[in-house]
Amino acid sequence: MIRTIKKTFIVLLLISLSVHPFVAQSKEFPVVMSIKDRAATVDKITKMKLDRLLSHFMKETGFDMWIIACNEDNYDPIFLTMVPYDAWCPITQILVFYDPGSGKKLERLNISRTKMKGFHQNIWTPPHTKKQVEEGQWECLARVVKEKDPKKIGINESDVIWAADGLTVSLKDKLIQAIGPKYAERLHSAEKLSTLWLETLLDEELDLYHAAVSISHALIAETFSNKVITPGVTTTDDLVWHYRQRIADLGLEKAFRPFFSIRGRNPDLLDKYPVDDKIIRRGDVLHCDVGIKYLRYHTDTQEMAYVLNRGETDVPDGIKAGMAEGNKLQDIFCGEFKEGLTGNQMLANILQKAKSSGIKKPRVYSHSVGLYLHEPGPLIGLPWEQENTGPRGEVKVVPNSCFTVELSVDRHVPEWGAQELRFKLEQDIVFTKKGVFYLDGHQTKYHIIK
Repeated sequence: MIRTIKKTFIVLLLISLSVHPFVAQSKEFPVVMSIKDRAATVDKITKMKLDRLLSHFMKETGFDMWIIACNEDNYDPIFLTMVPYDAWCPITQILVFYDPGSGKKLERLNISRTKMKGFHQNIWTPPHTKKQVEEGQWECLARVVKEKDPKKIGINESDVIWAADGLTVSLKDKLIQAIGPKYAERLHSAEKLSTLWLETLLDEELDLYHAAVSISHALIAETFSNKVITPGVTTTDDLVWHYRQRIADLGLEKAFRPFFSIRGRNPDLLDKYPVDDKIIRRGDVLHCDVGIKYLRYHTDTQEMAYVLNRGETDVPDGIKAGMAEGNKLQDIFCGEFKEGLTGNQMLANILQKAKSSGIKKPRVYSHSVGLYLHEPGPLIGLPWEQENTGPRGEVKVVPNSCFTVELSVDRHVPEWGAQELRFKLEQDIVFTKKGVFYLDGHQTKYHIIK
């Protein structure tokens, strides 16, 4: 069963985190945290994840040590999810995680100049401080590795998951030189460990993610309204710039370049006004593909709108039917989530069921979403590939991970002389052991511009 996570849990979570709730924008728009409170919330959640999840994932993947090394302005994607919100991370960064076994606590070690606020234990005194030391940064790492004598060391190398491929060639060379050939032979790709860390969310995070999606939905609803659109005047480019300005005004970041387009136009207008003229006119079907970054979570949403023609009070039935069929495909998609399935297996199951249920032209191109936009979980189809997406499609689904329900259907619109129109939809969901949940619901009715 598909359910919507209740917004009331958000306030309870923030209270439990000892964070001021939100800075309100207006009665109509979802409340948005101040930058200060976002930092406090992210720090609380990140510390909780390090405490609760990391040791378990290292045991599950068989690593007793994980070394993450990166440079200022070229940070490892994993590193960025393990440090404080406002951390200043200069020059070279080295994190070492060590599981001593026998039920002992996981050691989280910081070999850098960065102040980690207790996230990781500082074990290196840099040169040019009050206390001069002779040990260099890489020498400190070499000593730690020798003292701990790990049997299997994870490093961030992967040719499948880019977010698990943050170790540069030059830093790997320095690492090998520092630890020597004995321990270099124990280096292994931490791809699976990285994937589990990035894609698995705590229960406490789900309400925060819900809040991010609710803001994203509100931005779309505002942009697809008469507050912004004047038929015959406003262009799709105007919508792009309005959206970008609004997220900037809210102190948010875009998850990717926003897209607004005219998906279909009443054929009575096409001879005079081709769709690519970008001016929004009465009888147009509009589409967006947009997302924001909030509390380190990415949203990714596609919704549709309709501009009422003269004399119309509602969306034509043929256009409504397209969204209804898209919603049906979304329901089938959500019903096929099972722990341990690969993306390619899910794709085959979804398309087979969709076609057997009467959907003639289904297309699925979903992906994981969360701390990064398209990583690190399984791909479930691509727009140009509906059978096998290769190694990315062989990644398996795990609980408490988020995905986009990104798909489309093609249908003829009787009111438009049977013109075929592609109806493209995308919403964010979370898969848990209790089922699939939409984050802040999903679109079942068009945004209407009068």
